[in-house]
Formats: sequence, structure tokens, C-alpha cells
Amino acid sequence: MSASQSTAENPWEAFRRQMPIAERFAYFDHAAVAPLPRAAHAAITRWVEEAATLGDTVWPTWAKRVEECRSLAARMLNADTAEVALVHSTSEGIGLVAEGYPWQQGDNVVTLDNEFPSNQYPWLNLATRGVETRRVPAEQGGRIDLAKLDAAIDTRTRILSVSWVGYVSGWRADLDELVALAKRRGVLLFVDAIQGLGVFPLDVKRTPIDFLAADGHKWMLGPEGAGLFYLRREHLDLLRPIGVGWHSVAHASDYSRIELNYKPSAARYEGGTQNMVGFLGLAESLELLVGAGQAAIGERILATTDLLCEQLQAAGAELYTLREGDRRSGIVSCEFPGRDSLAIKQQLLRAGVVSSARGGKLRFAAHCYNNEADIERLIAAL
Repeated sequence: MSASQSTAENPWEAFRRQMPIAERFAYFDHAAVAPLPRAAHAAITRWVEEAATLGDTVWPTWAKRVEECRSLAARMLNADTAEVALVHSTSEGIGLVAEGYPWQQGDNVVTLDNEFPSNQYPWLNLATRGVETRRVPAEQGGRIDLAKLDAAIDTRTRILSVSWVGYVSGWRADLDELVALAKRRGVLLFVDAIQGLGVFPLDVKRTPIDFLAADGHKWMLGPEGAGLFYLRREHLDLLRPIGVGWHSVAHASDYSRIELNYKPSAARYEGGTQNMVGFLGLAESLELLVGAGQAAIGERILATTDLLCEQLQAAGAELYTLREGDRRSGIVSCEFPGRDSLAIKQQLLRAGVVSSARGGKLRFAAHCYNNEADIERLIAAL
């Protein structure tokens, strides 16, 4: 989306034209799997053609673009490039911390009981090493009670792990408050950012979280299997690298030199061959998002979901999602009394409206290119 396009017309309509899905569906499922923008589709298609007809003769070009993907991610976070690793999933990023941290028997992790499974199983898996996972009950509507988190932390707590945005509730945590809590109690903060990264601003220099992971296939509009892991540079030697491979060392391209000398960056955690085609697609999507700006995208999404909430309630829905100031997100969950949410989801799909059913709730997840016509189509289908 060029500057001339943005000034000549509504920038969100220009963004919408970058999304082929909008020509067919009213797509409200970005909290599950996002559709690809035209540029990402073109980059992936180009890679397929080059891989078939040119083989590795163009590998250096691919590799350069993958590093540009890393730079775009760092720019989005206001992080140093050396603090960003390219991973295959949020689960992999969480695993880098869960398996790489120097645990001692009797240590514990504090998280919430309504976290997505990916932010629970890696911690629960540490039980065989004598590490306890404390799952704090979440409040109604997904609200986070900082006092309850605080009460669960003790002198053996090492990590506090919380999602930025709840995958069912849509509650967007106040990361500044969580950072303050973690620092006051002397623990490290891990953030599962998959439901917010790309569409809400996060400056890791201003909000100094310790670790973050997010796959790119939701709000970042990338393909599955291409995501990001961030850690503060000061923790680089804290986490023991796992899945070590040729790509982990500083002399990665010198295959005859066997010397375990890790890269002085988060790339040391990448191990082996990358999902090159995935990151080529993600780079295009990040370029689109960074160009539009996370603050502007977030404001647009909140305005759209505010309208969506009004229309859903007028149609008889009971909102599960709490819409409180900056705790709002792009996720809206609701119920229709006496109706099965999965059946409604299927009914909507037949009408060309894509949504999800999670936790017994009907879930809508709007991006910045969704417009009033999409909402009207949804309500008409209901």
C-alpha cells in the first residue's frame, strides 16, 4: 500500500484490496488461521516456480529476504535484530524457554488456567524435572486479576507466562502492569503474543518483557509454520540452546569446521534449515502491516469490533467478551441463548461468513480490512 494510495483514498479499502479473501467471504476468523495477502501469495507462488525451475541457484536471494523478514519483525517490536529468532510455531518459541531455562528442582512457573494449550503443556511437561506449574484461575470474561497472580508467585517462581490476548475471551492484558509485577517479584515474563502481535503496538524497549513468541498465521497474515521468538539480549546466555544444528553456530556456512561456537544472537536457537518459503510469505505480510502501522491498525480493529458488538447484541447475542478500554482486542466471543454455537458457525459459513466456535462460544475476529458491509452480511446471515 503506497503513500499515494493512502492519501488518495480510505487506506483500509486499499488494504482490503490486498486481501483476495474479501472478494468471497466476510472473514472473521483471524484468531484461527488468517488468509494471505496478495503479496504473500505472489511470493510463495514465485518460490514454488523458482524451486522447481532454478533449484538452489537462487538460494542466496531467498536467504536475504528471510533476513529481511527478521529485520521487519524487529522493527515491529522496536527490538534489536539480534534479539529475534525465526521459529516454526508459538509452541516452539515457548519450548525454547521451557526446555532451555536452567531449572532447579522445586522451581515453579505461574500462568493462567484459561491459556491456550500451547502455553500450558510445555510448562506442565516440566513436572518430571521437579518444576511445578501453578495455574491461576482466570476471572469471568477472561479478565486477569493481578493480585491473584501476585499471590501465586513465591521465592521459587522463575517465570510468569501470560497471553497478551485471550484466545476465547479477547481480553488484552496490560503488559506494562505485568512487567511491573514481574520485576517487583524478581521473575521473568514470557508473553504468548500470537493473538495481538502485528495489529497492536508493542515496543519492547518501553515495555521490557523478557520473552515472546507468536506464529505468523493469525493477525500477522502469514502462512502457517513461520513465526517469531524474541528474547532480551541480556538473556541470550541464560537459555540453553535446544535442537542445535549447523545454523546455530557463528560459522554456519563452514561445514568442515566443527566447533561449538554459538551465534551471538537469537538465531542460535534456530538449529537447522528454516521454513524458507514460509518466511518469504511472512516477510510480505509484515511489510504490509508495518507500512500501515500497528497503532492505526489497532484503532481500526477496535472501531470495527465495537460496531460488531453493538450489532450482535441488537441481534440477541450475549457477549462473553468484556469491552473495557485498552483491554479490548480484535476478538469478540458471544452466545445466543438456546442455540448451539457450532451449528451457528456452520450456518454462517453457508452464507459466506467465516467464524469460529471456541469454548462453547461463537468467536469473531476482525482485521483492519473488515468493513461495515462484512458486519451487515454477518448479521443478515444470523
